[in-house]
Amino acid sequence: MITRWLLLLIITTGLFSCTGEIPDYKNPENSPEKRARDLVNRMSMDEKFWQMFMIPGEPGNKGEDYSNGIFGFQVAARGSREGASEQILEYDRTSPAGLVAEKINSIQKFFIDSTRLGIPIIPFDEALHGLVRNGATAFPQSIGLAATFDTIMMSEVAACIAEETRSRGIRQILSPVVNIARDVRWGRTEETYGEDPFLSSKMAVAFVKEFETRGVITTPKHFVANIGAGGRDSYPVHFNERLLEEIYFPAFKSSFLEGGSRSVMTAYNSLDGSPCTANKWLLREKLKNEWGFDGFVISDAGATGGSNDLHFTSPDYHTSGEKAIEAGLDVLFQTSYSHYHLFKPAFDSGAVEIESIDDAVYRVLKAKFELGLFEDPYVDPAEAEKVNGSEKHLEKALEAARKSIVLLKNENDILPVDKDVKSIALIGTDATEARLGGYSGPGVRRVSILDGIKEKAEDAYNISYAPGCGREDNKFTVVDGEFISHQNEDKEKSGFRAEYFDNPDFEGRPIMVRDDRQIDFRWTLFSPGPEIPYDWYSVKWTGVLTAPVTGNINLGIEGNDGYQLYINDELIINNREKKSYKRTTGDYSFVKGREYEIRIEYRETTGNARIKFIWDYGVVNRTEKMIVEAINIVEKSDLAIVVAGIEEGEYRDRALLKLPGRQAEMINRIAGTGVPVVVVLIGGSAITMSEWIDGVSGVIDVWYPGDMGGYAVADVLFGLYNPAGRLPVTFPLHEGQLPLYYNHKPTGRGDDYINLTGKPLFPFGYGLSYTDFEYSDIRMDSDTIRAGEETKVRCRIKNTGDRAGDEVVQMYIRDELSSLSRPVKELRGFGRISLEPGEEKEIEFTLGFDELSMLDADLNRIVEPGKFRIMIGSSSVDIRLRSHLYVIDKE
Repeated sequence: MITRWLLLLIITTGLFSCTGEIPDYKNPENSPEKRARDLVNRMSMDEKFWQMFMIPGEPGNKGEDYSNGIFGFQVAARGSREGASEQILEYDRTSPAGLVAEKINSIQKFFIDSTRLGIPIIPFDEALHGLVRNGATAFPQSIGLAATFDTIMMSEVAACIAEETRSRGIRQILSPVVNIARDVRWGRTEETYGEDPFLSSKMAVAFVKEFETRGVITTPKHFVANIGAGGRDSYPVHFNERLLEEIYFPAFKSSFLEGGSRSVMTAYNSLDGSPCTANKWLLREKLKNEWGFDGFVISDAGATGGSNDLHFTSPDYHTSGEKAIEAGLDVLFQTSYSHYHLFKPAFDSGAVEIESIDDAVYRVLKAKFELGLFEDPYVDPAEAEKVNGSEKHLEKALEAARKSIVLLKNENDILPVDKDVKSIALIGTDATEARLGGYSGPGVRRVSILDGIKEKAEDAYNISYAPGCGREDNKFTVVDGEFISHQNEDKEKSGFRAEYFDNPDFEGRPIMVRDDRQIDFRWTLFSPGPEIPYDWYSVKWTGVLTAPVTGNINLGIEGNDGYQLYINDELIINNREKKSYKRTTGDYSFVKGREYEIRIEYRETTGNARIKFIWDYGVVNRTEKMIVEAINIVEKSDLAIVVAGIEEGEYRDRALLKLPGRQAEMINRIAGTGVPVVVVLIGGSAITMSEWIDGVSGVIDVWYPGDMGGYAVADVLFGLYNPAGRLPVTFPLHEGQLPLYYNHKPTGRGDDYINLTGKPLFPFGYGLSYTDFEYSDIRMDSDTIRAGEETKVRCRIKNTGDRAGDEVVQMYIRDELSSLSRPVKELRGFGRISLEPGEEKEIEFTLGFDELSMLDADLNRIVEPGKFRIMIGSSSVDIRLRSHLYVIDKE
C-alpha cells in the first residue's frame, strides 16, 4: 500500500504522470540533451552530488549508502570479501575479463533497479597503452607508439584496446596523456607522445577517435601542463597564454575538436598560482566558453582538496570543492567513498552555486545518455573473454612493437647480426624482466628479450645469458624491526617506540606515540599525523638493537638534515643543523647477541621530509661479482648484446639521465674485451650515453615494447624486420642542456656553452635503417598562394639499398619573416612509407591555414603574407630537400 507521503513524493518529483506519459528522460526518442535537462530538474541535491563523485571500488562495504546513485566506479572482481554479508568482489586488477564484465553488469543492475531515478554508472579505468587489467593485451608504451610516427598504426592499436575495454562494460578511460614532454627529466615522459605538439596532436586524435566511436569516453590529461621547473612532476607552472596556445593546448584541442573526447582530467599543479582543478580561466573561460567543450571535467585523483592541503588557496576542503565546481570542475575524483564528507557539506549548505552544480550534472547525464547506458547498460561476459588478449590483438602488438624500435647507432653495420656470428652473450636483467612501463596491467603473454632471441635464433646461434649488474647498486639497507625491540605496555615489541611532538624541540608531551617497525619515512606532502603541523615537528625514536654479528657495521641516517644518532647514550652522528639532504654513516663495533640502546632524534622546520635509519649489514654487494660473470661469458662469445634500462614513472623524476647503477661501467668493461657490443635500451625517455657510446658498435632503443616485445627486438637484431622508428623526444648529451627541444625560437646569440655544445646527442625525429633512401624532386602545385588558400608539396623517395624498409618522411616549415618570432623549424607533416629495394614512391603533404598560421600580437590565429621555408628530411636536422612557398595577401 502506497502511503500518502510516498505518493506525494512520486507526484512532486515527476516520476509518475497522471496522463500516463513517459518522462522525457526515459524516452529514448528524445535527444541526450533534452533527456539530461529533464532528469536534472527531477533530482534532489543528494542525487546531484553523487553524480559528481567518482571513486575506485564498488558498492557493498558496510556503511556505504548508494541509494542516491553515483557517477561511477573503477570496478574489478576477485572473489568474496571476508566478513561481508553477501558476495562482494574486491577491487583488483588481476580479475579475468569475464568476471569483471559480470560484476559491472550486476552493479549496473543495482543502480538501475534499486535507486529512485535508476541512473546507471560509468565504469572507468586506465588504458594508456592497453587496459590495466588481467587478460588485456599490453601494447608498446605511449612514447613507443609515438616513435612509430604512424597514425594508422596508432588507430589500429587503439581500436584493439577500445574493443577489450568496451567488452568488459568499462565506458570511460582515464587516457591518453597528451602533456608535452619538453623536459625529459620528467618521470612521466614515457606516458606521453613526446615533445612536439603537432606529433602529439595527430597521435592523440588517432587514439581517442577509436574509443569514442565505440562508446568509450576518453579523458585526455593532465589539463593543462603536468611538468614544471627541473622536469619535476606537478611542479607549479607559469606559462603565458601564447606559450600555452602554441605548445601545450594543441593536443588537448585536437582531442576535443577532432577526436571527440568527451572528458578531460585536470592537473595537480597550479597554473600562474591558481590550482588547475580550480582555475576558472582555464576550465570555464578557455575550455568551456572559448573552445565550446561540452563534455565533463574530472579532477585528478584527490586533486580537488589540493587547494586546501597543497596549494593553500582554500581554508578547508569544503571551500576547495566550492571553488573547483564554480571554476568549472564537474566531477570530484576521490580515492575513497569516505571522502564525500569533505565536500558534500558545501553542497548541502548552498555554498556552491546551483547553476554550476546543475551544469556539471547535466554534462555527466548527457554523456550517460549518449553512451546508451539507460537502454543498453549490460555486456556479454563471454564476448569479453573472447576479445581480451586475442591472437589478433597480440599480432597487432607485435607489429606496433616492431614499428616503435629506433636504431640509434650502427657502426660498421654491426646490425643485423651477421651470419658469421656463432655465439652471442646476452647481458642484463632487462633481458628477462619484460617490463611493460607505467600504467600497465600484467600483460597476456609477456615475451622477454631472452625468450624472443632464443626462439628467433633457433639453431643458428649459441646464446649465453648473464644478468649482469642490474639497475641498482645498493650499499645500504633500512634497519628492519627484526633487529630492534622496545617495551610497550609491559610487552616487548619489534621496532622502535616513536614519540611525535608538535614542535621541533621535543617540548611538552608527545602528540602521538606509536610503534614504528623501521625508520623509512617520506613525509613530502603531509605530516606524520593529523594533529602534527606538516612543517613544524620533531620525532624521537628509541629501541634496543641486538647485534647480528661481531665486527664493524657501517650504519647511520639518510634524509633531511636535522638528525642525531645515539648508541648507548653516546652521540655517534650529530647533524642537527638544518641545511639540506645527505647520508651520514660510520663504522661501529658490535658484539653478536649484545644489546645496544638506540636513540634517534629528528627535527623538521620546513616540511617535505625524508629520513631512513640504514646500515650495510646483510647487503652483500654482488654487483662486482655479477659484472665479472658477465664479462666471462662475453669473452667466450662473438657478439655481446647488453640490455640496459632506466628507472622512471609517476613521481619518479630523474635528475640524472644516465643509466642507473653500474650499467655504464659494465658496458665499458664488456667493450674492453674487444668483443663487439650492441646496447638495447629499455625505458620511456631520453638517456645520456657519453660515458659509453663511443665504445659500442650498435644502439637500439626499444622503449617498453609490450607483450610481444621480445619477438620484436629479436626480429630487428636478426634482420627479420628493418627498423624505422623515430625519436619523439630529443636526447641530450648532458643534463646541463635541459630543457632541450628542436622547435625553439631563435636565440639572441647562440646555443652553445663554453664547456659544452648546445646540440643534442640525437635530435627529434632521428632514426636509422638497414637500407638507404634517396629524396628527390620536391615540387608544389603552386609556390605562391593567397592567405587562407592551400597547396600541395610533393617529393619522391627511393629505396637505394638492398633491403625492404620503411622511411619516415618529415616536413618542417619556417616562417622566414614574421611580425613575431617563430620557431627555427616546426613539424607540419609526416608519413611512414614502405619501399622494396629499388622501389620509388611519391609522398604528398598539405600546406594550408593549419600548417602556416601563427598567433598575432592579440593571439588571433592568422596566416601572415611572406616567405616560408619548406624542409623535407629524415629527421629535424637531416634535411634532404628544401624549397620556398610564398604567401600573398588575400586581395
